[in-house]
Amino acid sequence: MPRTTQQLHTHREPVATRPAATVLLLRDAPDNGGFEILMTRRSGTASFAPGAYVFPGGGIDALDAQSHAAADRRPAQDDLHLTQAIAAIRESFEELGVLLARHADGPRKGWMADAQDIAAIDRHQPFAVQCAARGLRLAADSVYLLAHWTGDRDLPRRFDVPFLVARMPEGQEPVADEAEQFEPVWVRPADALARHEAGQFFMIFPTIRTLQRLAQFASTQAVLDAVAHEQPLWVSCPRAGILAGKEARYMEDEAPFGELALVCPDGQIVHPLDWQAERPVPLLRNVMRLTAPNPGVMTGPGTNSYLVGDPATGFIAIDPGPADAEHLDKLWRAAGGDIRMIVCTHSHADHSPGAAPLQALCVQAGQARPPILGLPSAPTARAASQFTPDRSLQNNELLALTGQTPEGKITHTLQVIHTPGHAANHLCLLLQEDGLLFSGDHILNGSTTVIDPPDGNMADYLDSLDRLDAVCAEHGAEFILPAHGYVLGGPIHGARSAIARLKAHRLAREAKVLAAMQALPDGSMEDWVQRAYDDVPPRLWPVAQRSLLAHVERIRSLQPGNN
Repeated sequence: MPRTTQQLHTHREPVATRPAATVLLLRDAPDNGGFEILMTRRSGTASFAPGAYVFPGGGIDALDAQSHAAADRRPAQDDLHLTQAIAAIRESFEELGVLLARHADGPRKGWMADAQDIAAIDRHQPFAVQCAARGLRLAADSVYLLAHWTGDRDLPRRFDVPFLVARMPEGQEPVADEAEQFEPVWVRPADALARHEAGQFFMIFPTIRTLQRLAQFASTQAVLDAVAHEQPLWVSCPRAGILAGKEARYMEDEAPFGELALVCPDGQIVHPLDWQAERPVPLLRNVMRLTAPNPGVMTGPGTNSYLVGDPATGFIAIDPGPADAEHLDKLWRAAGGDIRMIVCTHSHADHSPGAAPLQALCVQAGQARPPILGLPSAPTARAASQFTPDRSLQNNELLALTGQTPEGKITHTLQVIHTPGHAANHLCLLLQEDGLLFSGDHILNGSTTVIDPPDGNMADYLDSLDRLDAVCAEHGAEFILPAHGYVLGGPIHGARSAIARLKAHRLAREAKVLAAMQALPDGSMEDWVQRAYDDVPPRLWPVAQRSLLAHVERIRSLQPGNN
C-alpha cells in the first residue's frame, strides 16, 4: 500500500452508500429477435440520474427485511438476497405496476398475479401486507442476482445496489407511476446502446455497461441460465479520470482502473488519462512516468520511463527508453537534474539505448556520473539488444535513496528481482515502502508480452511470474507499473490478481497450442498459429508465432524423455 505521505491529493472521504435494489425484467423479442429489457425514464427533477433511462428499482426499506414470510425463496437464496429481491419486486410494482407474485392457494394456486390483482393493490400503501391479504406470495424465488454495483466514490449520492434479473410475467403490461418514472419501453440491449450513442436515450454508466454485457446473450433463458449459480456475473465500483477533457469511467477489468486507484484512491476525478510524451505524469509524490514518443504495435502508447525519488533524495531513472534526445532531456529536467542511478529492466531497443546518452547528459550538466545498472544481455540476445551495464545487479539487491525533509528522514528502496522469460536479462523492481512493482515488459497492461526464443523462454517466464507473486505477497504489493500501458492493480483487484490472470491466460493459450499440435501433428508453425491464435487478428500472427514457438518448446520439454 503506498504511503499516505506520498499521495498527490489530500484525502476526501467518499459519502456513505445506501442499500438499494434494481431488477431487469426480460422477455423474448418477437420473431426470434433475441430478448428485450423493460426500461423507464426517470423524472427530470429526480435527485439521482434525472432524465435517465433506467431499470425499475430503488432503496431498500425496513419492511422489505420484515417480509420474508410473505415470499417464496430458493434453497440457496440467503436472507440478504431475499431482502434485495423483495425490495426489487416492490419497486417494480410501485414504479411500473408489474407484480412478481403468485397465488398461494385456491383454484389459481401457482398462477402469477393478473390485472385484477394489480388493480386491487394500492401503490402507495404497504406492499407485502396487501399482497398477503389477497393470498399472493412474492415470487422472490424467480428473481436472480445478475451483478452488483457500488456507486462511484466521487458521487454526492451513492448506492450499494444488486442488479437482479427476472422474466416478465405473462399478461401484464407496465404502467409508469408518472411521478418517479415515465415512458416504460421494451428495448433490445443493442438498440438501447445505439440510441444512447445517437443522443436519444440518455443512460448512466452502470446501465450502459450492464447492457453491453447483456448484449452478448441470445435469449432471456440464456441470461437466466448464466445466473443460476447464485453468484453475480460481475461486481464493480467504477472509477473516473479525465480523458480528452471529459470525465471517463472504468470498471475493474478496464485498462485505466488500476492507475486511478493508485493516484486517486478516494475517487476524486482529477487524473489525466491522455497518452502524451510532452510532460511527465505524476503518479505519487515519489513516482513520475514519462512516456517515450515511440508508439506502435509492439510498444502500445510508447515505452514508459519512470523516475523514483524526490528532490530530497534524488532520483532513480528506470528504463530511459530509446536514444531520443528530447525524451531524455525531459526525463532529466523532470528529475531536476539529480539522477543518482539509471536502471534498465532489460536490453531491448525501446528500453536501454537511452541509458548512455542520459548518463552523458548528467555529466555534461556537472552532475556526478550516475551508474547504468542492470544485467548484461545474454549470448542469445539479438544484435539490436546488446547491452552492458556499468555494474551488474544481483537478484534481491536493494537500491536505496535517502534524504532529509522537514518532516524527517525519507527512504525509497528498490528491490531487484531477476525475471527471465521475456528476455534472459530481464529484471523487475519492487519499491518496498510503497508496494509498487515496476514490471518492465514482463507484465503489460492491455496485452501480453512476446516471448521470443532463444532469448525468450516460456518456462522461465512462468517461473518468474511465480517469483513475482511471492514477492508481492511478502510485501503486500497492490500495484504494477508496466513499461507499456497504465498502472495495474488496486486494493481489491491487486497485483497478485493481475499476475494470476496473466498466468491463467498463458496456460490457456498453451492448451490451445497443444490442441493445435495434436490436431495437426505434421503442421507447420503457420498452421498452428491459425488455430492457437484464432482470437487474434491475422495481421498479428507473425508476432504471435514467436510466442507460439516458446509454447512449443515448453510443451516438448515437458514430454516424457525430454527432461
